[in-house]
Amino acid sequence: MGASQENATVVTRFAPSPTGYLHIGGARTALYNWLYARRMGGKFLLRIEDTDRARSTDSAIEAILDGLRWLDLDWDGEEVYQFSRAARHAEVAHELVARGHAYRCFLTQDELAAMRAAAEAEKRPFRIRSPWRDAAAADLPTDKPFVVRLKAPAEGSVTISDLVQGDVTVANAELDDMILLRSDGTPTYMLSVVVDDHDMGITHVIRGDDHLNNAFRQIALIRGMGWPEPIYAHVPLIHGADGAKLSKRHGALGVDAYRDDMGYLPEAINNYLMKLGWGHGDDEIISRDQALEWFDVADVGRGAARFDFKKLENLNGHYIREADDARLAHLCQHRLESALGRALTEADMMLLAKAMPVIKVRAKTMIDVAEGAQFLFEMRPISMDEKAASLLDGDALSLLEKALEALKGQPVWDMALLEEGVKAVAEEAGLGLGKIAQPLRAALTGRGTSPGIFDVLVLLGREESLARIEDSLARGA
Repeated sequence: MGASQENATVVTRFAPSPTGYLHIGGARTALYNWLYARRMGGKFLLRIEDTDRARSTDSAIEAILDGLRWLDLDWDGEEVYQFSRAARHAEVAHELVARGHAYRCFLTQDELAAMRAAAEAEKRPFRIRSPWRDAAAADLPTDKPFVVRLKAPAEGSVTISDLVQGDVTVANAELDDMILLRSDGTPTYMLSVVVDDHDMGITHVIRGDDHLNNAFRQIALIRGMGWPEPIYAHVPLIHGADGAKLSKRHGALGVDAYRDDMGYLPEAINNYLMKLGWGHGDDEIISRDQALEWFDVADVGRGAARFDFKKLENLNGHYIREADDARLAHLCQHRLESALGRALTEADMMLLAKAMPVIKVRAKTMIDVAEGAQFLFEMRPISMDEKAASLLDGDALSLLEKALEALKGQPVWDMALLEEGVKAVAEEAGLGLGKIAQPLRAALTGRGTSPGIFDVLVLLGREESLARIEDSLARGA
């Protein structure tokens, strides 16, 4: 266990900005927060940071909530909307001024630009040290706009004992006096985050390591208010397979794209994201129950993890094979209906579920499942892909005709009897079974690859199977 395991109830949070979909990296952050809270018997809270009013949308909020529900990352209580708490954030800023830990700053944009230019000319980092920082109250203007700035410590240093990064120290001279309230009185992100984390009782802040520098600024604010400091765990960001920061070309998409466009199952996404930076020995397949037993954020590695679609596909294939057949049928129903241009009937759905054990064997995604099952529901005469068409040449047609007669002669449409009859045709012709199975597959499915040919015959049934073979013979005549 990390140094965080004390008697107090662990409370974590996920705090996305609703300016778009639930990013795959955000989903991993949410998963780590959820796992840690549940592992420790604590609470996992959700805060929607909707202070950017121009970019925050209801549809983006719904996409985030939908993505979390799909991943089965349930949160405790109602979600908190940050914008609605603006008055509380401003109240804290004014209290910091009253305590002497913040001040009203009347620097103009021109004065700030001159200070920045002077720093550049002297080749030194630009750190705002306002002349208003220690001004007496009697000397403050009453008729000029101002911002409220945090009076950050100017000397010494701050060390954060981060559960992932270890001890990290920053000199206070590196930090400037950040703005808490803008000149129009609205709170900044940095203020809002700290106030919300305190008011929500957050004990552990688990987030991307791109926020590590923010932690040092936020601690000065926390100490100014005399509040307890949360325990931090800054997780390395996800990189692409080439080592570059994850972008859309690597797969930095919303979780809805993984579900809808790419056909992944939520349990595969959860398993894969969890393994991006954390592991348990050599285990690749880790169930939700195992994760809740084993996961500790303190065991997350410091190095950036690389996103690998091949590994994700292999995991997804495993979870497809393990999944309930009726569930898989339901999940690929919409894809099939779109491809077929019609709704599936109740009988179709029963057939789809019945076919799943042989359809899902080699599937890596739900796209594969839907494509593999499509032949079951196509109207005659079925279409042929290029490979299937090439399997129905002159010699193949004569074999197909003999197979048709053998199949017609079967008194019972039973897999063992069907196999026996087709094998007899192959033996009579002095050929291996594959020489007849291939044209049969083409005639029955319209594809060069499919489940086993005798599985196909049983699934399609006597009438449909014989009719499809007759269609192919008529087409080739």
